[in-house]
Amino acid sequence: MQATAYTYDSQTRSGSVLLDDGTPVPFGTAAFDAGGLRLLRPGQRVRIETEGALPDLRITLVTLQTL
Repeated sequence: MQATAYTYDSQTRSGSVLLDDGTPVPFGTAAFDAGGLRLLRPGQRVRIETEGALPDLRITLVTLQTL
């Protein structure tokens, strides 16, 4: 699934993304670390892997979206 980076805290390596419908979904340190990223800027397109469904959707991986 694709989303847009919304917030990111480099201290905790956690933040949130906006789904394409505008729904914000938080992600934790484990999801960020699983993607192997070192930095994330708001507005970047990302690929996410998830478990569950809204409103209990949990992000398990965040990585940059590449073409």
